[in-house]
Amino acid sequence: MMIPVRCFTCGAVIADKWEEYDRRVNQEHEDSGKVLDELGVKRYCCRRMFISHVDLIDEIIKFGRK
Repeated sequence: MMIPVRCFTCGAVIADKWEEYDRRVNQEHEDSGKVLDELGVKRYCCRRMFISHVDLIDEIIKFGRK
């Protein structure tokens, strides 16, 4: 997990909500908009951080130091 701690635009803390969002959307197949509403993520800039996040750490770590 490498979600930013704060929203790039407004600076609100968002990282504390990521695990529940990820679990509910990917494992329980809930609607992402509904989950964000229930987590209290109201600003569209913060919502963008969740919806557009792509977790690439597992792909990048393969190319670490040798």
